[in-house]
Amino acid sequence: MILTKYEHACFTLEKDGKLLLVDPGAYTTNLPALESVVAIVVTHEHADHFDPNALGAIAAHNPEVVMYAHENITRQFGDTLQHQAVAAGQTVQIGPFRLKFFGGEHAIIHPDIPAVANLGVMVNDRLYYPGDSFSLPDAPVDILALPTAAPWMRMSEAFDFLVKVKPRFAFPTHDAIASEVGKELADRMVPMFAEKIGATYLRLNEPIEIDG
Repeated sequence: MILTKYEHACFTLEKDGKLLLVDPGAYTTNLPALESVVAIVVTHEHADHFDPNALGAIAAHNPEVVMYAHENITRQFGDTLQHQAVAAGQTVQIGPFRLKFFGGEHAIIHPDIPAVANLGVMVNDRLYYPGDSFSLPDAPVDILALPTAAPWMRMSEAFDFLVKVKPRFAFPTHDAIASEVGKELADRMVPMFAEKIGATYLRLNEPIEIDG
């Protein structure tokens, strides 16, 4: 598979000439006009992860694409985009991608701000992305998309989550709200905890190939 990271929380996985797209939200301004997209995963309804305009543009280039998301999102689309509602504990197969969903709730931002549904996703039993949460999967993780900046988290929580998951490799995500200095801070601190578990941490500035 080829992993490509875009701005904020968006990334793609390519396998056998097909693409899986995850969280193309409003903070992702560098997403190209992708082709061969067979599936889109949207973890939750916040605009930095869920941009209907971006989804419409993707569907226009990829008419067979199917979006997988919580029913709070899928029920908004009618016939404008093929979709399937999913829930935590559910597994689906589409093209070369096996998707298993975890969690169920967004991390608490503040008690006065209503919580929304959130689904973490494991792809091909290899890569895990928790969305806006630190929900743990019930299976080993090889590659972890690690949130490093958000109003719902402290950086210490990211460190603890990384150590609990124990991936082989981790890369930062959900960091559009961080300045370049803030990103550099994460890139200095996270490796200290990655080293404790024998993991590699790397910011992805270009596509990388991963086995499987």
